[in-house]
Amino acid sequence: MKAIEDNLIHDSLVYRYRTSDGALDGLVGEEGTFNMCSFWYVECLSRAGDLKKARFYFEKMLGYANHLGLYAEELGTQAEHLGNFPQAFTHLALISAAYDIDRRLSARTT
Repeated sequence: MKAIEDNLIHDSLVYRYRTSDGALDGLVGEEGTFNMCSFWYVECLSRAGDLKKARFYFEKMLGYANHLGLYAEELGTQAEHLGNFPQAFTHLALISAAYDIDRRLSARTT
């Protein structure tokens, strides 16, 4: 998680890889942050016991949904939705992160 925090996170959003370091992916244009990775990171924080940070990042991610609550595959530099839309895998990662946070928060109150 430390390597992810140091290399792939920008303002709570997670890149799946960085092309800015000279790595070539063979695609034209810039790579946005990958929403599925952002929700996976939230779940990792939750599972690691950092519920405060997990919840903060989760709630921040909720703010990036469109007016219907849907997500694309990526978010661009201006928070524009890029790639496949709606992206089913992103929504599965959202549900999984929400479930884990809820389960751990509920366990603390019982």
